[in-house]
Amino acid sequence: MSSPSERYQAATLRQAESKTRLYQFRTMLDFELDPFQSDACTALEAGRGVLVAAPTGAGKTVVGEFAVHMALERGLKAFYTTPIKALSNQKYSELLQVYGPERVGLLTGDTSINPEADVVVMTTEVLRNMLYAGSSTLADLAYVVMDEVHYLADRFRGAVWEEVIIHLPPQVQLISLSATVSNAEEFGAWLDTVRGDTAVVVSEHRPVPLWQHVMVGHDILDLFATEVSFDEMADEVKEGALPEYEVNPELLTLANAETRFNRRGRGYAQRGRGRNRRFEQDRRPPQTRTRRASRPEVIKRLDREALLPAITFIFSRAGCDAAVAQCVDSGLWLTDQAQRREILRRVDEASQDIDEDDLEVLGFSTWREGLVRGFAAHHAGMLPIFKEVVEKLFAGGLVKAVFATETLALGVNMPARSVVLEKLDKFNGEAHVNITAGEYTQLTGRAGRRGIDIEGHAVVLWQPGTDPTAVAGLASRRTYPLNSSFRPTYNMSINLIAQFGRFEARKILESSFAQFQADRSVVGIAKQVRSREESLAGYEKSMQCHLGDFGGYAALRRELSDLEQQASKTKSRQRRSAAAESLERLRPGDVIDIPAGRNPGHAVVLSPDHGSREPRPSILTAEKHLRRVSVQDLNGPVQVLSRIRIPKSFNARVPKDRRDLASSMRNALREARPPREDTKVEFEISGTAAQEQKISDLRRELRAHPCHGCSEREEHARWAERWWKLRRDTDGLIRQIQGRTNTIAKTFDRVSDVLSHYGYTLPDGDDLVLSEEGERLRRIYGEKDLLISLCIHEGAFNDLDAAELAAFITVLVFQAKREEQGIRPKMPSVSLESSIDVVIRQWSELTDVEEQYKLPQTGEPELGLIWPMYKWARGKHLQVALSGSELAAGDFVRWAKQVIDLLDQVAKVEPLPPGLRRQCIKAISLVRRGVVAYSGID
Repeated sequence: MSSPSERYQAATLRQAESKTRLYQFRTMLDFELDPFQSDACTALEAGRGVLVAAPTGAGKTVVGEFAVHMALERGLKAFYTTPIKALSNQKYSELLQVYGPERVGLLTGDTSINPEADVVVMTTEVLRNMLYAGSSTLADLAYVVMDEVHYLADRFRGAVWEEVIIHLPPQVQLISLSATVSNAEEFGAWLDTVRGDTAVVVSEHRPVPLWQHVMVGHDILDLFATEVSFDEMADEVKEGALPEYEVNPELLTLANAETRFNRRGRGYAQRGRGRNRRFEQDRRPPQTRTRRASRPEVIKRLDREALLPAITFIFSRAGCDAAVAQCVDSGLWLTDQAQRREILRRVDEASQDIDEDDLEVLGFSTWREGLVRGFAAHHAGMLPIFKEVVEKLFAGGLVKAVFATETLALGVNMPARSVVLEKLDKFNGEAHVNITAGEYTQLTGRAGRRGIDIEGHAVVLWQPGTDPTAVAGLASRRTYPLNSSFRPTYNMSINLIAQFGRFEARKILESSFAQFQADRSVVGIAKQVRSREESLAGYEKSMQCHLGDFGGYAALRRELSDLEQQASKTKSRQRRSAAAESLERLRPGDVIDIPAGRNPGHAVVLSPDHGSREPRPSILTAEKHLRRVSVQDLNGPVQVLSRIRIPKSFNARVPKDRRDLASSMRNALREARPPREDTKVEFEISGTAAQEQKISDLRRELRAHPCHGCSEREEHARWAERWWKLRRDTDGLIRQIQGRTNTIAKTFDRVSDVLSHYGYTLPDGDDLVLSEEGERLRRIYGEKDLLISLCIHEGAFNDLDAAELAAFITVLVFQAKREEQGIRPKMPSVSLESSIDVVIRQWSELTDVEEQYKLPQTGEPELGLIWPMYKWARGKHLQVALSGSELAAGDFVRWAKQVIDLLDQVAKVEPLPPGLRRQCIKAISLVRRGVVAYSGID
């Protein structure tokens, strides 16, 4: 029993706690905060910035919601930023339910709802643009939540996160929410440097334990041979250590049996003959047991095991749509009558304003049929409103199975009881690559709904060649490093120069996470250099010679050795070249002697080969074998010993013809006289005269050196060789340090040089100022920012009507999924043809300049969306607009919104040619109609 003083102290603490904003916030929740949530919120209320790194589904967003609560309590503003519009829409809807439409707004580029609200949800790009524009909306901003901050590693958009973090006003508290990363402390240390005091709160605990399985045929087997989930094992080990695990022996046995079967071919089946039926079943080939279940069969099996709802990740849009069609064709139903009625009501409500002709091209009836049955696809090619309906029906438990691409794992809140991975490799745009441990963690993190499921389940489908140990390796490495993808862009650089000048901008960029990581790596490399320099000093001491400077003598030996190797390579090239030339001169009937290769000896040439990079004539050997001879078979030029006539009727496939020709060759060789000395083809292999002379001089200089006569010369030489190899490696490390030091600032200098080249910046004493063209570039954001500005300057936009302008804008935003082959299409109008000529010419000149200044080249303008957008802007139905293209309706809507966004940017640029702003506004109205306008708040 506690003492009176202890009870008094506890009561005082409770009273103090009841006055905190965190206490008030807790009373609004219907659950208890986890320790990591409580720690992060406490740090936030204490005025510190916070980095929270925790698994998907752990409840990180509660910390962001507490920041929103504090902002409203203090009468200040909070921004909640997300990487994608879908997540922004979702968060907006959640906050709207808590605080009402008067206090919550949404900004996603093309959507603006109550932008001056106390709490505004937005994409990170919108906040970046606000910061550069000095928007008045930033007034009274106290908190910024950066959800999914690990997007900072994205090579296309990651730089935006660093720009925001660096440029936010110092009084703004930053709340960074990240998936579990292995270098959270490093990222936190950088935040501490650029944002001030930052608390790093890391939790690797999953509130819902995740069980790992492999589905073999129709059987679902545990991946690990343990009585508890891997997460529960991980919670029991010391921080930073990995739990020891054992892979299920049954899976290892299956994998080994499959390997043996593949090596022995049909031996399995043959050995089984004559045995009793039961034994044959026990010994059946592993392919019989591991034959993969169909997609409907997988869903049925999960349903029987009470593992629905489930998300099946298929790394292909077409695969997702095909999965839904297969489930429909199989007669699968996952819903009851009441659920079907509710699904139909919501689907019809969501689609009532969409034109019937557009619904047809959107595949509405197939989509609707799948939903009614309880399953659906989810990918970027779908119409946003369709994806939104799928998300809501899935969250409401009406849809039980979703087939999705990996984009679903990148932020949209759609937890499930189970996650299925069809494959562990994907196409990354260039090649099929294995998914990483981080990607595996992100995908399977969707399994297990907090407050609903006791445990989550990840299921990998077995396929030929599956390695259970490799799968276990993916499942056990649950973290991945966060690496910066930051690099200065034209727009970023011009804005920095405008606000701070070139020199201050350089310092700001040196504070980026990218440079922070580079500098940290330099520290480690520098330590290696210091250690190696000490070893080099020891080697120098060991190779000292009493007769003279052994270092100088060793340098002569090294130079001689290098030169002899070069001469050897020269001789080898000469020998190869001479051999190739001699093979090219051969004619049918030539009898030759092959000194090496698979078939050395005499042979007769049947046909030359002049079409290859290296000639490989067809020959008949003395043993009557048909072969090809190449330069690898020769030590120098081949010599013709004799000639015979090859009969016109000769057929190399006929054994008798081969025997007769071989006999003729032997007779010709017996009769042939040795060539006279003056007719022999001599080929002298040597290095260049300069090489030979230099080698001769070095050998003479080496013999004359005092250390050449040392009795311990070779012992000293061994130490010298070690010194030389270590010196070479150490110099390589020094070059790495030089390459990583100030890398971001050096890139900025090159970007600045390009801007100066085009007159976007002008000299102002020792600094730079912006020209009128530079001011225009400040308000243009995107992958092709400088190209867009150049096209405005060159008048590419001027003579276009609104529909042509919408079509032209696609060239500056569209990126085809795959490289399109074919000729340039004819443009819808002469004006558009001229504008396309301008943009292609400007792009070509720009990439030449970028190559000159050693910068990554701006992506090539793509013409694949011109006609669909032109037809759409002319008022055609969606089906007509998309005819002749392979573009999915959802992709078209997504690109149309980016067209609207860029048109809106151009309309706000200063200065603009007369009439262009009006045409931009008109073009926006032509594009924003039908399915583009009606696609939810996305």
